[in-house]
Amino acid sequence: MIPNRFSKVTQRGLGIVEQVVLIVIAGATIFAVFQAIFHIWEARAISVGDLLLLFLYLEVMSMLNHYLGSGNLPVRYPLYIGIIALARYLVLDVADLDAWRIMALSGSIFLIAMAILIVRFGHVKFPYTDGTDLQSKQ
Repeated sequence: MIPNRFSKVTQRGLGIVEQVVLIVIAGATIFAVFQAIFHIWEARAISVGDLLLLFLYLEVMSMLNHYLGSGNLPVRYPLYIGIIALARYLVLDVADLDAWRIMALSGSIFLIAMAILIVRFGHVKFPYTDGTDLQSKQ
């Protein structure tokens, strides 16, 4: 089926919007990194929470870089970000958390880590094809 003219224009427009949003996300992330570094500089101390926040920003930038370079986004990147975000929450609020919430957060981190392993195993065991293999077998 040949895409019609409206479909092509819409696809091009969505591609432009996508690029603009990615640039906004990249700019906001870089700005947030500088804010975090400035906060560390003013406090004259670095906490584990600060380091985990910088790792969060680093993972977001890495995800953006990979997406812009390849045009696809592995599901692992958001999972890594989720683990770091939960770990940061756990580290920062451990004094205010009851035992059940700590167990729930730890279990959530464990489940996300297992999901990453399953995704990696599936990717290695059952690699993606671009569709050319299917066409050649028919």
